[in-house]
Amino acid sequence: MGKFIYGVNGYELELDDRVLAHVKIAMFTKLRRNESFSFSWRTESESGGRHSVWVSPSSMIHFEFESSDRPALNRHWVRDMINSANNGDLMLTSEPPEGRTPDDPTQGRW
Repeated sequence: MGKFIYGVNGYELELDDRVLAHVKIAMFTKLRRNESFSFSWRTESESGGRHSVWVSPSSMIHFEFESSDRPALNRHWVRDMINSANNGDLMLTSEPPEGRTPDDPTQGRW
């Protein structure tokens, strides 16, 4: 498990290295464009819930990976994350199949 570490207080969100790699690419793509966005995820607690943080080019973010190996990236997953950020909120979603047609409305959300 890797970690997304946010802010000066170092809030940590544990994520699988594969998920974290895709989040990193999506976030860095947005930040290279000097675009701010919110990042939200659901918690796996009994009470449920959701967390959100505001990410801007001045945000202090750190990605800590457990493994030194770089996973192969699913470009559709990265595109889905960027599109969700463009629509108001970068959301963690399940990984779509690699072979799907990009932006195919019949595929639904993962």
